[in-house]
Amino acid sequence: MTLSVDLNADMGESFGPWTMGEDAALLDIVTSANIACGFHAGDPDVMARTMALAAEKGVGIGAHPGFDDLQGFGRRRIKLPHETLANLVRYQVAAAVGMASAAGAQLAHVKLHGAMSNMASEDAEMARVAYAAAAQAAPDVPMVVLAATPQQAACEALGLPYAAEIFADRAYEEDATLVDRSKPGAMIHDPTEAAARMVAMVKAGAILTASGKRIETRIDTICCHGDTPAAVEIARRTKQALLEAGISVQRF
Repeated sequence: MTLSVDLNADMGESFGPWTMGEDAALLDIVTSANIACGFHAGDPDVMARTMALAAEKGVGIGAHPGFDDLQGFGRRRIKLPHETLANLVRYQVAAAVGMASAAGAQLAHVKLHGAMSNMASEDAEMARVAYAAAAQAAPDVPMVVLAATPQQAACEALGLPYAAEIFADRAYEEDATLVDRSKPGAMIHDPTEAAARMVAMVKAGAILTASGKRIETRIDTICCHGDTPAAVEIARRTKQALLEAGISVQRF
């Protein structure tokens, strides 16, 4: 059976006159886009433009809700009451549903951003609250989860459809969470190295951690962050390497 995987990137992260990332170039490579909803990054105009371009190119449109933290780009950990977290996620996903509809498309998935995602990958109850809220705003829409973490377990417990994700440009701890960005080696900047890692993991059906541990998991989609200098080249090399390895790249 031919292996198949989706390739996604975070985008729509510009704000007013400030540009972040090369969205148009990434949309020529990836099959799914995680589009900021205006809280950690982005604004309504950026959302509209990015979604319209994604729809034009046949790329799946995803909501990428994060903490209300423009200055910290949603990467600062914020502890919120569950009710507030649920409303924050609901609000952003509902906005993405409406904006996608205005672009002549439908929301294809939801993926938590940054610190919100990292915290939910460690805390099953937080993940449950966030995904339940997202599902209320976008029923039957799959959640993109960090593979083999409490995010995946939360979706399974809720009976929600999901896609299990691994990262091309991030290193892994032994519990399948991402190595904190403050630690050496957390980010992988070499496109060739990132691409080779993804081929190895998809073929193995497992996350291969920084320590060499193998964590068997379903792998549905690969993420390339859109805000790094090498983002476009990492996405391009990863897609090329997957195809050369006989792995099909298509929307999940």
